[in-house]
Amino acid sequence: MMKAAVIDRYGGSEVVHIRDVTPPVSGRSDVLVRVHAASVNPLDWKVRSGMTKILTGRAFPKILGSECAGEIVEKGAGVTLFQKGDQVIVYPGIRRLGAFAEYVAAGGQNTFLKPRNITFGQASGIPVAGIAALQALRDLGHIEPGMKVLINGASGGVGHFAVQIAKVFNSAVTAVCSDANADFARGLGADRTIDYLKEDFTKGEERFDVIFDAVTKRTFAECRKALTPTGVYVSTLPSFSVLLNQYVLGFLTGRKAASVMVRPNATDMEWMRTQIEEGRIKVVVDRVYPLEQIREAFAYSETGKARGKIIIKIT
Repeated sequence: MMKAAVIDRYGGSEVVHIRDVTPPVSGRSDVLVRVHAASVNPLDWKVRSGMTKILTGRAFPKILGSECAGEIVEKGAGVTLFQKGDQVIVYPGIRRLGAFAEYVAAGGQNTFLKPRNITFGQASGIPVAGIAALQALRDLGHIEPGMKVLINGASGGVGHFAVQIAKVFNSAVTAVCSDANADFARGLGADRTIDYLKEDFTKGEERFDVIFDAVTKRTFAECRKALTPTGVYVSTLPSFSVLLNQYVLGFLTGRKAASVMVRPNATDMEWMRTQIEEGRIKVVVDRVYPLEQIREAFAYSETGKARGKIIIKIT
């Protein structure tokens, strides 16, 4: 048996229980990983609450958790890229989940080598937050050197990756965060900061080539006036206006809008691993909770005040 964070129905934190369950069985194309650490994302408590039930379905019990890191203990005959004992990062996917447990099974295509110079806890935070930031800026924002980029929510799990990734692409970065996190954002590479409690960037005179709303606090309509004539607004949560612009009306307008649907893949994870091992990107951990305190970890995540990543220590 193994310990896992399980829900038997959708709801608030009260529906999450730590209990003994049967370990997963890995298939021919799967690896079985002993989990050392997992990462908490807003996605996880949205799954818990039922906001993603169109993807996660109504079958229970469910083991929560969307990303983790650990060591391969078994591999299917169809897995050729990994060996037992490899230290890896796992993204089981929103339909499969299962990362908040002592063992997780995942497809070989959703398994990636861990960077050598960071902990399991830090590594567990890359697939969702790190890749979301990369794909938002590079693939949707079409970021280029010299561009003026604004990151809203720059000190959070996704935002702190976004600031660093934008600097890797040699952009001029404005970080929107609280004044208490201004030094933190500048330490990540931000060229300037805006305290959202004192200044509204959507009402200023400055115009940005890319606005990445990593916390989905400002709408496309609000941000349009802060974009250059060909600027792009990217959010982490789809809305009707964003989807309308992204897929229907975007070709008619200069200013674009898009929402990122994170899709970790080997190429992007290898890019992140290289940047981390060469010291250009660091994974910042705010708090570490034992698995038994998963409810407290969710509650802290839901405050929106985390500076960097929230980690669950499994083993």
